[in-house]
Amino acid sequence: MNDQALRDHVLYLLRGGGAHIDFDAAVKELATGLIGKRPEGASHSPWEILEHMRLAQHDILEFSRNAKHVSPEWPEGYWPKSTAPPDTAAWTRSVSAFKSDLEAMCGLVESKSTDLFARIPHGTGQTILREALLVADHNAYHLGELVLVRRLLGSWGD
Repeated sequence: MNDQALRDHVLYLLRGGGAHIDFDAAVKELATGLIGKRPEGASHSPWEILEHMRLAQHDILEFSRNAKHVSPEWPEGYWPKSTAPPDTAAWTRSVSAFKSDLEAMCGLVESKSTDLFARIPHGTGQTILREALLVADHNAYHLGELVLVRRLLGSWGD
C-alpha cells in the first residue's frame, strides 16, 4: 500500500467512515434535558461519554505533537466530575473542542511532513499512525456507546 492510500484509509476511519457512525450524527438533535441523564442500565450519561471522548482524544493529540504535554491521572482525569454539564453552553463547547481536536489529528495524518511510522521522540515506541488508530478506535467505541445510551433515553430514531 502506498503512503497516500494509508493516509486516506486512516482519515476515513477518523472521520467515521465504514462501519462507524460519524460524530456529528451521534450528537445531532439530542434534547438538552437528556444530556445529563443516565438511563437505567447504563454507566454513563451522554455528557459523560462526550467529555470522556474529548478528554481522551485531546490527551492523545497533545501527546502526539507536544513533548511537554503531561497526561491527566487515570482514570479521574479522563472523566467529567458530574453526570451533567454545568450549562448547555458547556455541551456546545465540548462538541466544538472535540471536532477541533479531531481535525487537528487528521491534519497530522494528512501532512506529508508527518512520518506515520517514525517513533514519537518523547514516547515509548508510539507512532503517529498508532495514535491516530487509537483515536479512531476509541471514538468508534464510545460513539456506539452514545448511540446506545440515546436509544435507552428514547432519543434515537431509526
